[in-house]
Amino acid sequence: MCLLHPCWSCCCLLLFFSLGVQGVPKDPSAAPEQIHLSYPGEPGSMTVTWTTWVPTLSEVQFGVQLTGPLPLRAQGMASLFVDGGHLRRKLYIHRVTLRGLLPGIQYVYRCGSSQGWSRRFRFRALNDGPHWSPRLAVFGDMGTDNPKALPRLRRDTQQGMYDAVLHVGDFAYDMDQDNARIGDEFMRLIEPVAASLPYMTCPGNHEERYNFSNYKARFSMPGNNEGLWYSWDLGPAHIISFSTEVYFFLHYGRHLVERQFHWLERDLQKANKNRAARPWIITMGHRPMYCSNADLDDCTWHESKVRKGLFGKLFGLENLFYKYGVDLEFWAHEHSYERLWPIYNYQGCEEKLTRFTLFPRPWSAVRVKEYGYTRLHILNGTHIHLQQVSDDQDGKIVDDVWVVRPLLNRMMYL
Repeated sequence: MCLLHPCWSCCCLLLFFSLGVQGVPKDPSAAPEQIHLSYPGEPGSMTVTWTTWVPTLSEVQFGVQLTGPLPLRAQGMASLFVDGGHLRRKLYIHRVTLRGLLPGIQYVYRCGSSQGWSRRFRFRALNDGPHWSPRLAVFGDMGTDNPKALPRLRRDTQQGMYDAVLHVGDFAYDMDQDNARIGDEFMRLIEPVAASLPYMTCPGNHEERYNFSNYKARFSMPGNNEGLWYSWDLGPAHIISFSTEVYFFLHYGRHLVERQFHWLERDLQKANKNRAARPWIITMGHRPMYCSNADLDDCTWHESKVRKGLFGKLFGLENLFYKYGVDLEFWAHEHSYERLWPIYNYQGCEEKLTRFTLFPRPWSAVRVKEYGYTRLHILNGTHIHLQQVSDDQDGKIVDDVWVVRPLLNRMMYL
């Protein structure tokens, strides 16, 4: 049993992917590609995002029948994205939000225009309200080299194992590389998963180039902060995504640190007032506060920037998350899996993979140096089930834990 409001943190595994890089077709194409879904935060809705190489109209046709006509229509808009590389490559990013979806119903859709349509994809609309049990896949640091766990994630998705994906920063290595062709290839790689599930993201350090422009342009997250920070409700949980990178890339504006911090506090205050309906508060941010890896990353320092803030005292997140009782934190950046005991202020209740220190810290519960990803099952308002899947061991579950907290007296973990 653990007292107070500990911050339980999970550092997720790196997944690398490898396929040949393709550029723009010789004849610029109006055919949609790089198709992916996101949840805009509005019940009964889903946003479809895709890319073309010439300007076209933006339309999604959808319905509930697997074959035959798609009777429903939704229109959106396209925006021109000019990459910051020397070729100044142009991409047209299309966004269409589907509304009025029936909870839990499977839909078939295609996107595009009369100039070219995608193939058909399927997704299941998210259930409404807090009284259901979402299942999510969680990972970070996914590149376009060394495929590893992608086939298994695809199979999981095809089998209907998840309701959403959380990608905790670092995409493609890097999306801006080769004049953003690496970003194009990455978005093609994730399409078999991301076109079927809401693919929810936060920025990592590898998205930094040109002020995170590829990240901001390619993903469509809720809110009006260009996907840098936002929150959404899923079943009995309130999920908060934020940018740890504002603490490190200060040349884009120190004001972003303060602005995000005050937004986080307001969001946490609101979430706490809604604990009766959604008891769990879950966060995701790229660079962790704590880790026991054998490197010189921020999380290995006692006064880490994310934990303590700028100059060790301004806008640190640990005190904020402690104050408002954040239940579960997901992090990435370290290329390993580590689960921590509940911890606050170092006190608790007991690409290539990154090495660990020789002896685990007292607050480190499980450490795994293998490729894989996390399965998160938010069963109800009192129980969360976490499993770490090892791709190195052919899908073996290498960590399996329940997080249990009573609805009343939430100062304790059981």
